[in-house]
Parts: sequence; structure tokens; C-alpha cells
Amino acid sequence: MLSLMRKHAGTWIIKVLLGAIVVVFVFWGVGSYTDERSSRVASVNGDWITLDQYKATYNNLLEQVRQTFGNRLNDDLLKSLQLRKRALDQLIDNMLMLQAAEKLSLSVSNQELAQAIQQFGAFQSDGAFDSRRYQTVLSRNNLTPEAFEILQREAMLIGKLREFITGTIKVSDREALEWYKWNNLTTSIEYALFDPERYKGLTPTEEELNEYFAAHKTSYKTEPQIKVRYLSFKPDLYKSQVHISEDEIRDYYETHPEDYNIPKTVEARHILIKVEQDASEEAVAKAREAIDNILEMARKGEDFEELAKQYSQGPSKDKGGYLGSFRKESMVKPFADKAFSMNAGEISEPVRTRFGWHIIKVEKVNPATTLSIEEAKSEIREKLTGELSKTLAYEDAEAAYDASFEGDNLETIAASRNLTIMETDFFTEKKPPAGLKDGAQFATFAFEQPDKEISDIKEFSDGYYLIQPVEKIPSKTPEITVVKDKVIADWIKDEQQKKARDDAVKLLADLSGGQSMQSATEKFKVAAKQTDFFKRNDSIPDIGFEPEIARVAFSLSEKEDLPQEPIKGQKGYYVIRFKQRKEAPIEGFDKEKAEIEQNLLQQKRFKIFDAWLQKTRTSGEISIAEAFQEG
Repeated sequence: MLSLMRKHAGTWIIKVLLGAIVVVFVFWGVGSYTDERSSRVASVNGDWITLDQYKATYNNLLEQVRQTFGNRLNDDLLKSLQLRKRALDQLIDNMLMLQAAEKLSLSVSNQELAQAIQQFGAFQSDGAFDSRRYQTVLSRNNLTPEAFEILQREAMLIGKLREFITGTIKVSDREALEWYKWNNLTTSIEYALFDPERYKGLTPTEEELNEYFAAHKTSYKTEPQIKVRYLSFKPDLYKSQVHISEDEIRDYYETHPEDYNIPKTVEARHILIKVEQDASEEAVAKAREAIDNILEMARKGEDFEELAKQYSQGPSKDKGGYLGSFRKESMVKPFADKAFSMNAGEISEPVRTRFGWHIIKVEKVNPATTLSIEEAKSEIREKLTGELSKTLAYEDAEAAYDASFEGDNLETIAASRNLTIMETDFFTEKKPPAGLKDGAQFATFAFEQPDKEISDIKEFSDGYYLIQPVEKIPSKTPEITVVKDKVIADWIKDEQQKKARDDAVKLLADLSGGQSMQSATEKFKVAAKQTDFFKRNDSIPDIGFEPEIARVAFSLSEKEDLPQEPIKGQKGYYVIRFKQRKEAPIEGFDKEKAEIEQNLLQQKRFKIFDAWLQKTRTSGEISIAEAFQEG
């Protein structure tokens, strides 16, 4: 099975993201498939972590951080995230887990691995595993099938280790009930809001303005700018140079037979009466009775499509239960087995799946077939043309890049090879040059490139690029006269915040002295309000989603009805006072019990496994190369 997955790779297809799970595998830095051709970073119970593994893990963490923070990422933030330490910690933890799994003789069979890989949505076409897509997705993410299979096998092995360590953990009824009471407790509060916008007419003196600017200079620094020259090599422009012969088409057709084998499909409708997989016998019987009644109506001649619209509880209800054409492997097994055993026009007996009871009406059966070479010719020609034009574009980019080793600048190389060179105006990383398909990615690469140095070949979605920075303008702090209007606006905002907080503090002091919310707010000319009951994690009525206000509200009581200080919210500063509390209705527990137990079980398992990992790490023999130690 694994060897079949590796066959018949499509060389060039648009980039497909693997998704979070592949990123997680790479983050772990598993690199047992690579040569240990570089320095050793750390030893874990005698097994080595290499510099290559460390670099791969660090770079992927860095990319994740860039995607998370975007243009907000700066040197200070990067330093605070401790990526070096996190990368090494992940590698060490991963090795400890794999070592423990080996000691316990845990393993993942080839069959288990193959089945897991086939379930990845990124590797499927029309709900079925697609070997070409598998090859393409991996190659576009710089992974070979062999490397990915190692990553996946080790991830599954760690999953088995987790199950071994945490599989016996349980959640008691008492724990679930206590959590239900805690989570469903409700409270109400009185409150007053001091909106900073209410403080008008604030104007700074020159002295105040200069002092403010001096204290906040770094926030007015300009963004660095760059101007670059670049050459682009777009595959679409090379298609006219590609000529695909009949022999090449035939050769491709004959060496990729599975690409043109069209499996049997069935076109059908269904009616679903939902019932949970673990439902009681009574619930299952009740649903069966309902589906039997619908089946009887269908067999008496009532229109199946209309019955589906009226009775079905599935997502295809509005389409009269229509599922379109589907392959056998794209449906759950009991449903697929039945549908693929039927003839067109037949209506099935009720079929039970994990979703509930179904009746199926097959409308058309499309037998398995094979596209002839004539039918496939157009697709093959387009595919080969795309692949070869991309190859030609890359070869030209590579030739131009090789010429750069002679020390020429990009302009000279372009002239010698009769290429059109482009030059941008100055741009920032936040505002990349216009007209580029992947402008943000282009800008990121440009700012990473050393001044005057020609980049290696960069691939974007529309082709290959060579980029050479021409001139860079570093960020700088302008004179106050240049940004005076912004400084004034920022000073006013800060002053408004200060005044709002000062008044909120005064109101809180008056309330602490025994005044009611109604009377105490009058001199501040703000409204005294009160909320309806709300839960800890709810949006607060009339206020909105304010986690800090909710946290403080649930810490108050009749005895301690006021907080220590005002609370900063999205709209300003809040002063709150405890109003009333209401216990959770015990009759609602049974409905939520199963979900609560599942959530608590996951939390307990995570804590237990984390504790095991920390203990294993403490007792292990771990040595880290001096250059990679924190300090």
C-alpha cells in the first residue's frame, strides 16, 4: 500500500497546504530520515539531536510566529518568545516520548499507517485517497513520501504512548457535577462606565507635547523601506516553446494507467432519521419506527424527493436527499455497501450507520470504466505542457542565478541574456509593491536579502524570481514637527484614559464609603446600570464580552461587594458592584453530563501526560551543547 502511494507523482501543481497536523509533525523536528551531516546540538539518553533537526524546527517555529504576528513582529517580541529554547525543548520532548514508546514495545504497523494517511483530507479527491495528490502535496511542502511516512508513524506512536499512559483515567460523577455547578453559576452586577471619549476640549502645552514625544519616541519610528530590481520567470510565458508529441502522450498514458481508471459510482438520494451511535435501545427503536413509516410511504408510490424534503434530518434535506454521484469509499461503510449493491430505481431497507437510520434510493449506477487515450489526450497534453513550461522557467532562472556567481549585478545579467528587468519604487514590508501576485511574500524575501546581493531562486505562485536589493532606507525617529498632529492625538487619548480612570477611582471610593450606585454616580454625570444574570464565560448583558469584568464579578459577594480598583474594558473604565447570585439548576446536569465528562477527561489526560513528560525529562540524561544553552 505504501509503495503504491509513492507512484506516479505529478511534478508541478499549485501549492496545497497540508494543514496543522503536518506543521505539528515538522515542528517536532523529527529528522531520522536525514543524514546526520552536521554538528550535534544535544544528547538525550545517548541519542543525538542534530543541527539540521534543530534548524528545521526553529525555522518552522519562526514561520508560525510570523504568520501569527505579521508586521507586529519585531526583535524585542522575537526575543521574548524564546524560539531557540522552544525549538530545542520540542526536539528533546519528542525524543523522550519515542524512546519511552520503544521501551514499551509500542509499534505502528504498515497497515495502520496506510489507513491513517488515506484519511487525510489534503490527500483526497472527491472523498477518496489520490496518490497523485499525495505526491504533489508533499513535494510542494518539501517532503518526500518516505520522510512524511516517518513523521506520521512517529506521531501515531506518540499517540499510542499517550493512550497507554492516560487510558485508564476516569472522571467521577462528583467531579462532573462540581464543574457543572461552577460553570453554570450566574451572577448580576451594578455598574457605571467612564467612557474616555466624554472628556472633551483637551489641549497639550508645548512642554507637555515635547515631554510626551520624548517618552514615546520609538512609537513614531518610520518603517524601513527598500527598492529592488528583479527578474521573473513565469511558466505561462514558456508554454509556446513546449511541443508535446503523440509518443509522449501515449507514454504518459501507459505509465499512469490508474489515473484514467474511473471507478464505479452511484447517484442516489437518501432519507435520514438521526439517532446517536450510543443511543438507548428505546431511542434506536423509535427512530427505526419512524424510518419504517417513511419507507412504507415511498414504496406505496409517494415521491421520494418530496418525502426527503419533509422528513429527512440530514443536510441534504433541502435538495430532496440528493447526494450526487459518489464513490464507494467516500461514504460510511454500511451505507456504501448497501448503495453499491443496488440497481437504479431501487429503494433500500433501512440501513443503520453512526448517523442514524437511512433509506436509500439509487437513481443511477455508473459502471467502472477507463478513459481511452483519445479521451484523456487533452488533459495529458495540458498537464505535460504545464510541467515542462515550469521546468523551462526554472532552468532559465537557474542559468541567470548561476551567472550571478561571477559578481555581476542583476542589471548586467539581464542585459547579457536579453531579459526584461523590473525595478520597484521604495516600499515597506507592510505595503509591498503593486502588481505582484504574492506581494507580501515578495516583500518579506526582499527585506531578508542582504543589500546589493542577488537572491537565490524564489518561487511564488506565478513563477520564479531573482531579487536584488538596490537601496535600503532604515527606520528612523522623525523630528516632532513631522509627526506633531499624531503626537497631539496620542497625547489626547492618553489624557482621556487617565481622566476616565481617575474619576472611576473616585466613584469606587464613594461606593466604599457606603453610597448607593445611583446616588454616587450623579455628581459624575454617568448612568448607574445593572445587568441581568450571566455565566462566567458569557457575554455580559448590556456590556458585551469582557472576560476581566466577568472574572472580577464572580469573585465578589454580598460581604465583599466591591472590587479593589476599576476595571479596564473595551469601552472605558468600569466600576462594578455585586448585585445577586443564582445557583445552577440541578435538573440541567443530566443533559450536559456526557459532554462535561469528556471535556474534563481530556483536561485530566493532558495534565497527567504533561506531568509524566516533565518527570521523564528530569530523570533523563540530557546534555546540551554550550552554544545552545540559555544564558
